[in-house]
Amino acid sequence: MQGREASDGTVGRTLAVLDLVAGFGRPVRFAEILPVAGLPKATLYRFLQALTHQDMLAFDEDRQTYAPGMRLVRLAHSAWAQSSLAPIAREVLDELAETLGQTVHLAQLDNGAVLYVDKRNARQPVEMFSQSGKVGPAYCTGVGKAMLAHLPEDRLAAAIDRQSFHAHTPNTLTTPDALRAELAVIRQRGYALDDEEHETGIACIAAPILSGSGRILGAISVTTTTAATSRDQLLALVGPVTGAAARIAAAAEAWRFPEIKS
Repeated sequence: MQGREASDGTVGRTLAVLDLVAGFGRPVRFAEILPVAGLPKATLYRFLQALTHQDMLAFDEDRQTYAPGMRLVRLAHSAWAQSSLAPIAREVLDELAETLGQTVHLAQLDNGAVLYVDKRNARQPVEMFSQSGKVGPAYCTGVGKAMLAHLPEDRLAAAIDRQSFHAHTPNTLTTPDALRAELAVIRQRGYALDDEEHETGIACIAAPILSGSGRILGAISVTTTTAATSRDQLLALVGPVTGAAARIAAAAEAWRFPEIKS
């Protein structure tokens, strides 16, 4: 473990272990954690013990596995209710999904990555990467680019530095310069497209959710398949998507959100 976790000392490294365990998405054994933790065996065990004693992790003695604990669940629920757009946007997401019959995503930025905070499935659900609570790349997703486009320059530079620029498909933008050029277009026109940049056969149109002062709060998108929806049909959704984003932004004016970590 290195970087920010190391600079934050024991607390940072302990929280990094918590992130690591949660990231498996299933109960996990010590032997699975050790090779990827980058910590000595005794140190990792000590951190896991501390997290278990604080109920941030739960240890199953029969299976010898670690999983997120109930205290972490309570904290996550509190964070979702107080800092997430999800409670505010719920009715708008419901209406947009019902009207269009397509998959709708709500996302926020988390350290340069996309955190999907809510989702509505299409009437005919499509298998795709995004799920509520999942973290995805910002540089090749509609919601990610919609949010990056409205960051102030210092935060945008930091966020771009955190992108992997892995070529998920032939359409993926793989350089900072290409991304910056795309973000300039997005800022001007007010919406972003994912043109099969993250997953082949999946396309979306996304709009930023901006505060009255222009601060980025999140983004909303409508996602479909290229087989079912043409580009012209996708572009016809600009009005509904940007309108939904504006409604969420208006509802959010009465709330106070923590500054996003670009």
